[in-house]
Amino acid sequence: MNQTTAKIEEIKRPELAGFDMQKATQLPEPRGWRILIAIPEVDETTVGGVIKADITKHIEQTSTVIGLVLKMGDSCYKDANRFGEDAEPWCKEGDFVLTGAYKGVRFNIYGKEFRIINDDTVQAVVEDPRGYSRV
Repeated sequence: MNQTTAKIEEIKRPELAGFDMQKATQLPEPRGWRILIAIPEVDETTVGGVIKADITKHIEQTSTVIGLVLKMGDSCYKDANRFGEDAEPWCKEGDFVLTGAYKGVRFNIYGKEFRIINDDTVQAVVEDPRGYSRV
């Protein structure tokens, strides 16, 4: 398992990254049409191996367009006026989604960043989040 694959597994299974699952019970329950996503940690180095400055990592983390869907509110994708009568959900728990930069309510729990976004801000589901960055 390479380093990037390991990081993806850590996002999907936080206990692999040493994230105390007891603390994970503090994750909020999104209500209504809101979705809770985890933000992947940024790489410490560039593709060329140069160590990134702390401010660079902060900007990348803050402006990321990728998140992992952890929980969905009970009204997600159920508004017939917005999504149609027989609309399929745009995403599900466990999906990596593409959303706008700086979208949602940002917060940290024990140093791990999460966001709560609206269901209609999901732009796409991505199979492999590696390599995505905001332009």
